[in-house]
Amino acid sequence: MSSPHQSVPPAKSSHTAPEGSDTGGGSAATVIRIPRLAFLGVFILFMCVFFMFVGWPIGLWWLLLIPVAVTVWVLRTQTTVSETGLDLRTVFGSRHLDWSQLKGVRIPKRGYVRADLIDGTEAKLPAVSYDRVRDLAVASQGRIPDPYAVPPAEAKSDTEAVEADSKATSDDDKAADQSTDSKAEVADVPGKDSSE
Repeated sequence: MSSPHQSVPPAKSSHTAPEGSDTGGGSAATVIRIPRLAFLGVFILFMCVFFMFVGWPIGLWWLLLIPVAVTVWVLRTQTTVSETGLDLRTVFGSRHLDWSQLKGVRIPKRGYVRADLIDGTEAKLPAVSYDRVRDLAVASQGRIPDPYAVPPAEAKSDTEAVEADSKATSDDDKAADQSTDSKAEVADVPGKDSSE
């Protein structure tokens, strides 16, 4: 007889996915969202709007809709990276991109990263800014290359180039030191007065 304090594995449930099934296994989908710190900005916006609302509630009630709209934007805007592709969700719509449709990504100076598609169009990747490109590359499991990574072959040539530059710089420094020393020796020639 077992004690009630011993752990027993749970019984099979009708909600448990069968072994080897595709459902319930939990795909390794990564969701890239607007940082949750944005809710602090929403709260500050709400407080600013609320003080104006208190001054004239009948005329400025509509200002309270602004923080609500920003909250909806923060909650809805996301890019989901999964085995099947990219799921892009914005406030007013969503779109699915298969990996076969994706040609590459483009990083603009401002705004979200853009996916270049094989049909020549591009799609904005919501919530994926410049600082989240590495997360996107890792989540895509190599389908999108990491723009920050240095390939091993180039790493050696870069290391050799840095060593050559440092050697050339040290050679230039030695030559400059030698020319400075020779000038100092000319100034210290005995028999010549420096005041003449």
